[in-house]
Amino acid sequence: MSDTSEIQTRKRKHLEVCLQEPVEYTRLTTGLERYRLRYRALPELALEDVDLSTQFLGKTLKAPFLIGAMTGGEAHGGRINHALAQAAEELGVGMMLGSQRVMLEHPQARVSFQVRAVAPSTLLIGNLGLAQLNKGYGLQQLRQAVERVQADALALHINPLQEALQVGGDTDFRGLLHKLQGLLPQVEFPVILKEVGHGIGREIAQHLANLPFAALDVAGAGGTSWARVEELVHHGRILHPELVEIGIPTAQALVECRSVLPHKPLVASGGIRSGTDAAKALALGAQVVAVARPLVEPALKGPEAVVAWIQNFLHELRVALFAIGARTPAEALGRIENVQ
Repeated sequence: MSDTSEIQTRKRKHLEVCLQEPVEYTRLTTGLERYRLRYRALPELALEDVDLSTQFLGKTLKAPFLIGAMTGGEAHGGRINHALAQAAEELGVGMMLGSQRVMLEHPQARVSFQVRAVAPSTLLIGNLGLAQLNKGYGLQQLRQAVERVQADALALHINPLQEALQVGGDTDFRGLLHKLQGLLPQVEFPVILKEVGHGIGREIAQHLANLPFAALDVAGAGGTSWARVEELVHHGRILHPELVEIGIPTAQALVECRSVLPHKPLVASGGIRSGTDAAKALALGAQVVAVARPLVEPALKGPEAVVAWIQNFLHELRVALFAIGARTPAEALGRIENVQ
């Protein structure tokens, strides 16, 4: 089997497992259930006054919502990306592509990532693995990932646990902070640093404090465990039940990163499943939230199903903000209390 076929097969198996198998954490939760929004019986505004629009990475979103990174590189992935992109364009929200390494190394896979034609005004964020900087990637590849899909920004994902459980995974994470220090000042587009669902905590945020990245996606534990996904893809069962539960819950990651990086835009992802979850994340200091796995099944049905899912989510977010007296997502900050 060629390298291209192997990668396409793995991408397809990722999708199948996420749709058919129990890939979420079984013991760790997002931690958002430990918080309660501060309800206001007299919000002093009308529901229609709530304005969800948000500035992020230099663009105006109609809501603080990103379609999270999912897939690409094979036929189903292309279909999903196009449905997601059409929905993002209709709703005025952002979209992050799945890892583009397959596209850079196998140009025939590029079409599954090229969605700009159906989403001309959407905030589109490309995606590469940070560990690729230790495999020969550099400024040229970062630029290609953005230019070849006409993206507005690039996410660099960090995922050591997932890579360690992936057969043939890229597990050399040495010296990456130093390489980022050299690369980031040279790029002409915003760069996001993100985990994939095991969380970024205080210690890493401190290391990142002096780097010129545009935003940080905490991608905490409590939603999809990509360590579980890899074990299910390669073994058909969970071989290491303790190992696949390692992670920093989303709420904890958000609080810790906010304490260290008080002025850096934060994305809350990892188990964000409802508009109320989103409101809590905003109250804890996120600027936007990202949702991925719940949108896979709607995307396979088509853009209309994706639009319907996101509209329901955003309606709940709007009502939650109204209930705490927040006219905008930014006004939600601090309107929350820890109840555990």
